[in-house]
Amino acid sequence: MRSRRARFVSVIAVALVVGAAACSSGGSGGGTSTTSKSPILIGATLSLTGDFSADGQAFKRGYELWASDVNSHGGLDGRPVKLVLLNDGSSPTTVVSDYQKLISVDHVDLTFGPFSSLLTAPAANTTARYGYALVMGAGTTDDVFHLASNKKVHNVFSPSLPVKDYLVPFANWIVSLPPGERPTTAAYPMANDPFAAPPVQVVQQILERAGIKTVYSKIFPAEVSSYKGAADQVAATGAQMVVLGSPDIPAVSAFMKAFEQQHYNPKVFAAASGPDGGQEFLNAVGIANATGMMVPNGWYGSYENPLSHIMVQEYIAKYGGTGSDINTDVAEAYSVGEVAADAVNAVGTNNAQIIKFLHSGVTLNTVQGPAQFDSLGENPKPASFIFQWQSGANYNQVLPIGAPGSVKILFPKPPWTG
Repeated sequence: MRSRRARFVSVIAVALVVGAAACSSGGSGGGTSTTSKSPILIGATLSLTGDFSADGQAFKRGYELWASDVNSHGGLDGRPVKLVLLNDGSSPTTVVSDYQKLISVDHVDLTFGPFSSLLTAPAANTTARYGYALVMGAGTTDDVFHLASNKKVHNVFSPSLPVKDYLVPFANWIVSLPPGERPTTAAYPMANDPFAAPPVQVVQQILERAGIKTVYSKIFPAEVSSYKGAADQVAATGAQMVVLGSPDIPAVSAFMKAFEQQHYNPKVFAAASGPDGGQEFLNAVGIANATGMMVPNGWYGSYENPLSHIMVQEYIAKYGGTGSDINTDVAEAYSVGEVAADAVNAVGTNNAQIIKFLHSGVTLNTVQGPAQFDSLGENPKPASFIFQWQSGANYNQVLPIGAPGSVKILFPKPPWTG
């Protein structure tokens, strides 16, 4: 599982196409009936080069895996699926011109979102002008869902968990603890980053309602030079729990080292991102100090979901490796196709009808779990997990309690090793 910083903001461009039926949407988002066997065109931009290229390439695999699966089963309504993928070079400006070309020149039937909220926002604005639905996998920050264009046209949908809800299972666990075990004070340091601060702010709201006292809550610049000062301030509070809005591994490592230097060891330490960085995280902080650290994540290769199992098997057959090698981007992309398939099977490729269907309250099934969209296209129902590093460099799923794959939480966190 990659660092959440690697996704910077929003992702996907994957498969609004799965179920495309017998209509072809026009420039205004409408569709004209056809009985031809011409391909259903699905347009998207991907960051195949530039800052987001690693994620863009993973999404490309997700798209192509989905399209291959669809076509191997006869296509959609007997029509093959054809992906029209452009390289946006990780540029918001290029995204706008690319989607204009996809719709006005290439006359695609459906559009998928690009990677990162930075790119999804201009894609959403552009597709809204043409009346096209935009299903995307991880552009799940508020600055995408709350675009003026989306509030007007309601064309954005994501089957992935909204960023702000990443840490909700953690907050619910804290609240569930017996009063004698529950931390009584909490610190909420947050980097000024769209993936780091929102989930921590939601946790703070939940825990304050439960009576846990906030002794620190500040946003600091997402710059290495700012980390130690903020960490020292947190250590001075002596808070029993720290929920860190971290953008990456260096931020978490800096806080951990500062806490150790101050001989400050909170009972609970969760971070928005960083501890999910695998061996890179262990190399930065040490195996012993990693023990007890908690971090959220959504889909992963061992997720107990029948649809996910099938996708994992197909991915391994096509690309090799194991389930643990599969980037979360792949599932986020693939799930867009599943949502689109249900929509197109229900109403065809008329984008206005697709938008109406996806806002009807219907619950759909994806490799990431159930999908049901609110008025802004957010989905609060997909898989959401908390992981913890435990003894022996074991990275284990611990929340939700009782969920398939969850093991007992190590609580309280052991002291730093020095």
